[in-house]
Amino acid sequence: MISKTQIDKRLKKKRNPEIVETVLLAKKHGLLDLGKRLSAPASQYTKINLDGLNDATPAGVPSEGKTDKIMVVGKVLGQGEVNRKIKVSALGFSEQAREKLKKAGCEVKSIKDEIESNNKLEGVEVI
Repeated sequence: MISKTQIDKRLKKKRNPEIVETVLLAKKHGLLDLGKRLSAPASQYTKINLDGLNDATPAGVPSEGKTDKIMVVGKVLGQGEVNRKIKVSALGFSEQAREKLKKAGCEVKSIKDEIESNNKLEGVEVI
């Protein structure tokens, strides 16, 4: 577990205002584990292809037809295809990944937007 003070110290090194705002919002809602991952160096962020999103099984393992919620602390890349309807939030999306997700009927948004709409991140699998 990381303290709010340690997250604040890490934030001083961040130069991207969107990441800083997202970390502050996560901290405000008590999502310290997410704040820790977001305030870590960018080299520790996840890069995942669409095939990896297909293989990710969110908590609760919903049945076919239901929407899954996945949060990527990093960037979603466009390699592969998505064959199920999911809600994906991430720090960034490649253009190809964004197009393929929208074509498949998936919802795409930033981590900040996801925290604002779902304060406790209920039903969200963080990758």
